Amino acid sequence: MPANSLEDRAMGALLGAFIGDALALGPHWYYDLDQLHADYGPWISDYTTPRAGRYHAGMKAGQLSQSGILLRLTVQSLVACGGYDEADFCRRLDDEFFPLLDGTPMNGPGGYTSQSIREAWRKRVGAGLPWGQVAGNADTTEAAERALAIAIRYALQPAELAAAVTRNTVLTQTDGTVVAMTVAYGAVLGMLVEGQPLDAGISGKLMARVKSGELPFHAVTSGNLQAPRPGQAEAPTAGRFPSPDALLSQSSIALAALDPDIRIEPAWKVSLVYGMPCAVYHQFPAAYYLAARFPDDFESAVLHAVNGGGQNLARAMLTGALAGAQTGLSGIPQRFLSGLENSGELLDLAGRLAQQMRP
Repeated sequence: MPANSLEDRAMGALLGAFIGDALALGPHWYYDLDQLHADYGPWISDYTTPRAGRYHAGMKAGQLSQSGILLRLTVQSLVACGGYDEADFCRRLDDEFFPLLDGTPMNGPGGYTSQSIREAWRKRVGAGLPWGQVAGNADTTEAAERALAIAIRYALQPAELAAAVTRNTVLTQTDGTVVAMTVAYGAVLGMLVEGQPLDAGISGKLMARVKSGELPFHAVTSGNLQAPRPGQAEAPTAGRFPSPDALLSQSSIALAALDPDIRIEPAWKVSLVYGMPCAVYHQFPAAYYLAARFPDDFESAVLHAVNGGGQNLARAMLTGALAGAQTGLSGIPQRFLSGLENSGELLDLAGRLAQQMRP
């Protein structure tokens, strides 16, 4: 597989997400950075085992959290069906995943069950509601953590990407801002898998896809967010989302990451700038920043995501996908692949997913 080929970038994005998830398993959700450093030292550079009494206690270094397990389930469905098949995805949740849960946080595969999944389980299993009626209003990146596989699969088909990521997201999360930001993340990831850079021009490229009707965001401006011309019509489709704002921050963040007058040192302190909690408005900007700052350095991007504390698992997973798309699988250090449990299976899934991509 040639370095920096489409297949290399697609596989790098998916393995980058799995690696980011597993790297943050041990030091997950430390909001006290002094305690994080007391438990794991000043710099976490590899997979670690969760401490007793912490999230994911009892698991081992290199294993996947529940977020990684759900990502794997999503990839398995995509590979088996040749694309996103919602009925198959939901069947897998019903038959393979939900029977392992009990609706409480500190239970289930991966050692912890997140809010949106707990809510969906209670409505689906507890109340017997059909899919389409089990989503909740969690403001987290939980859907993005699995739907990133869908974004990789449809990276060359932006309209299909947006539609499939939207449909998968609303199965478990209904907040309009969350859905918009999740679709925007998928669109950005798709562009990086295409081979586009995460730089100051990326929002303009995304907006061009809004204007062409490929991305379902409402927009009335012309050119570089300038006033519409007299008589100018709106985009061909008004879009599912009320504005394109979820597509506009990436260019500003990329500019900030490379501006010598704007320095976050060390880079892991991006978690203090954008916030350490779980919500989308904390997580996505930090991931964009780290991926833009270290476009050719997967290790630095993902380890700074891990060392920032707080919801570092989501941050590392999202950053890992963006960084892996930029460096490709060929740019990911071998030790991260060697130390990842079941890496052979995950590499095989990634390769099979990449082979399905088509214009």
